[in-house]
Amino acid sequence: MPRPIWSGTITFGLVTVPVKLVTATRSQDVRFNQLEEGTGSRIRYRKVSEATGEEVPNEKIVKGYEISPGQYVVVGGEEMDAFAPKATRMIEIEDFVDLEQIDPIFYDSPYYLTPDRGAAKPYRLLLDAMADLDKVAIGRFVLRGKEHLVAIRVREEALCVETMRYVDEVVPVEELEGLPEGDIQPTKRELDMARQLIEALSGDFEPEKYHDQYREQLRELIEKKAAGEEIVAEPLVEEPAKVVDLMAALEASLERAGKGGAREAKRPARKAATKKPAKSAKKKATRSRKSA
Repeated sequence: MPRPIWSGTITFGLVTVPVKLVTATRSQDVRFNQLEEGTGSRIRYRKVSEATGEEVPNEKIVKGYEISPGQYVVVGGEEMDAFAPKATRMIEIEDFVDLEQIDPIFYDSPYYLTPDRGAAKPYRLLLDAMADLDKVAIGRFVLRGKEHLVAIRVREEALCVETMRYVDEVVPVEELEGLPEGDIQPTKRELDMARQLIEALSGDFEPEKYHDQYREQLRELIEKKAAGEEIVAEPLVEEPAKVVDLMAALEASLERAGKGGAREAKRPARKAATKKPAKSAKKKATRSRKSA
C-alpha cells in the first residue's frame, strides 16, 4: 500500500477537505548499477574540480548560472531562499474547468488524494459534485520546496491530482519543422480508405492489453543468467529501408483488417456510405475525451 508523501487541505469557497497525497504510479524500469569488468566492483562518482582535479566537499559547492561559455553568475542559497514559496498545507482551488478543455500535453505527474481522518463526507461531496458536472479543479500547492500548478480530477472513486506544466514550458506547434503544408492534401479515395481502416481498428481502451515487451524480455534474460543458463545473443540484421506506396499500404492494411481491401473502396455505390464512419469516429472521439 503506498504511503502518503504530503498531507494538507483542499479549499474551495469556505469548504475545506483534509487530504493526503499518495503517488499514483510505480516505476517498473529495470535498473542497473555500473561495475568494473573483471572485478565486479561498483563504479562510484566523485565531484572533482576541473582546475585542481581534487574532490570538492559538498560544503564548498555553490550554484552558478552560465551566462556565456565559461562565465557564471553565482547565486547563494540564502538568495534563493528569499524567492522560495512558503511551505503551506493547502491546495486552494482557483477555477473549475471542463475536462475536455485541458490538452493532455499540460499534464506532468499523477498523484492520488485520499481523505484524511474524519474527512470522508466532504471528500465524497467534492468528488460527486465534480463528477456530476464533469469538471476539473485548477489550483496550486507546494511540494518539496516548489510550487506546482495542479489539476484535480475524478478517477473512478478517487480524486486524482496531476501536476501541470506552465504554458511557457510547452513547445508551440508553430515552432515545429517539416509539418505538411496546406497544398499537401490526400485524395478522397485515400481519405475514405484511411477512415475505413481506422474504423476497422477502433475499439475500447483496455490498458491491460499493452505490455512493455522490452522490459519483460530483459527480466527474463536476467533470470536465466542468474540461474546459470548460457545465453547466445542472436545477431542483429538491419532491414533495408522500404519505399512506401501509400495506396498499396492502405489496401494491404484493409485486407488484413478484414474490410475487403481496396475493392470496397473502389465501388461507386459505397461513396455515400464512406461518410458515416467519419461521423461515428467523431462521436467516439468525443466520448473518449469525456470519459478521460
